[in-house]
Amino acid sequence: MFTGIIEEQGEVLAWEQSGDAARLTVRAPIAASDAKHGDSISVSGVCLTVVDQGADWFTADVMAESIAASTVAHLSAGTRVNLERAASLGDRLGGHIVQGHVDGTTTIVSTHDGDAWRVVRLALPDSLAALVTRKGSIAIDGISLTVSAVSDADEPQQWFEVSLIPETLTATTLGAKGAGDAVNLETDILARHVERMLAVERATQYVPNKGVHA
Repeated sequence: MFTGIIEEQGEVLAWEQSGDAARLTVRAPIAASDAKHGDSISVSGVCLTVVDQGADWFTADVMAESIAASTVAHLSAGTRVNLERAASLGDRLGGHIVQGHVDGTTTIVSTHDGDAWRVVRLALPDSLAALVTRKGSIAIDGISLTVSAVSDADEPQQWFEVSLIPETLTATTLGAKGAGDAVNLETDILARHVERMLAVERATQYVPNKGVHA
């Protein structure tokens, strides 16, 4: 589990494709400093497992599902990525609960800069529209953000916006992205559970057990 608070920007050293899987190596002085075989590290929002590591780098295997559902297939040597080590019990939850299980990708529609902030508008895939709400949490490339605006439900082209503070612009890869760039999306786990519960109830007309009465 992660919190969506990015610890550093890493640099891709190698992306080695092998059939429908790949092996990724990232220079990451902070993330690799205490990494061990089997540890989880979020790479731009994708939870990956360390299979090898050095003083300032780690390697992880990337399976077909992650490649298909995220932007990792477009990584190459020199690409910057957002990195976060898995949360420890007792840590402060500065962002929100992020699993590193990407729902899919989307593209940035537009950006608008203020004096010390930036509003980013992103396309909202129809399959995720019900899971995104104003003031709700969302992870973009692994970054915990708050939705500042969202399209009306009847708009033909769904979208949502987030507002980025200077720290987010400088500490994460979002500061260098613009219109047309692709990003990874992970919706809030609570919203996904509620959607599933409602879907099952509609499909089965499930009635919760009220208990046995004498």
